[in-house]
Amino acid sequence: MVRGQCLSKHKEKPRPAPHLVAKIITAAAFSLLLMPLLAVVIYSFIAPVPSASGLVWQPSLIWYERLFQDQLIATTLLMSLQVAAITSAIATLLGVAGAIALERGKFPGRHLLSSLTMVPLVMPELVMGLASVIWFACLGLGLGMHTIIIGHVTFALSYVVITVRARLADFDISLEEAAADLGATPAKVFGTVTLPLIAPAIAAGGMMAFTLSFDDFLISFFTAGAGSDTLPMRLYSMIRFGLNREIYALSSLLILATITGMAISYRLRGLRH
Repeated sequence: MVRGQCLSKHKEKPRPAPHLVAKIITAAAFSLLLMPLLAVVIYSFIAPVPSASGLVWQPSLIWYERLFQDQLIATTLLMSLQVAAITSAIATLLGVAGAIALERGKFPGRHLLSSLTMVPLVMPELVMGLASVIWFACLGLGLGMHTIIIGHVTFALSYVVITVRARLADFDISLEEAAADLGATPAKVFGTVTLPLIAPAIAAGGMMAFTLSFDDFLISFFTAGAGSDTLPMRLYSMIRFGLNREIYALSSLLILATITGMAISYRLRGLRH
């Protein structure tokens, strides 16, 4: 008992406070990352107004009004939402099956396959996009929405597998054994015990896949065909022909959507039943 109390006290020992230099470096690094995003948001809410002394910058929502009136942006936004939703659904189904097989199954090449799931995480998207378009050409597939989805599933699948495997690794298998001892079939055990307990990880992986697909540019750029531009591709084409304030408004909405999606994913990943 005394030994357990000593170990408990040792675990509860607070961490040492970081050095002042470490705090300054961390603050400077985050400032360099966040200040450009903050500038984009600020510029999206101001507009020049003529006055006697010249142009005066005042708060305005005119750029958001013009953005919502742009039919081409609305079309590409719908395309991005469709691609992201389908990608998320496919990646989630395949990712859950793959995570269970890799975590619970025993078959030849399991360790090799487990290592291959990490490749899309470390492989540059430029290489993946180029490899995808070459592979589609070899298969004789015409580029379009379907090839964008295939390309997005390729890299989003890894995030789902890793997220669900992390939950399965922390899973109390005795709960499944207890259900089986009470006469539940394997399908019943999975549906009533396993699936509810890993549901937060599945939802987090699906949300992450949706966010990554919605924001992707490089793979979409290589695998998109005529008339299948996504919202990031539209944003890139707008920048090529010169900056306008609609880009700031669109970028601000994308920042908000990305932060919201990742926050929901983080929250779901931390849930425990």
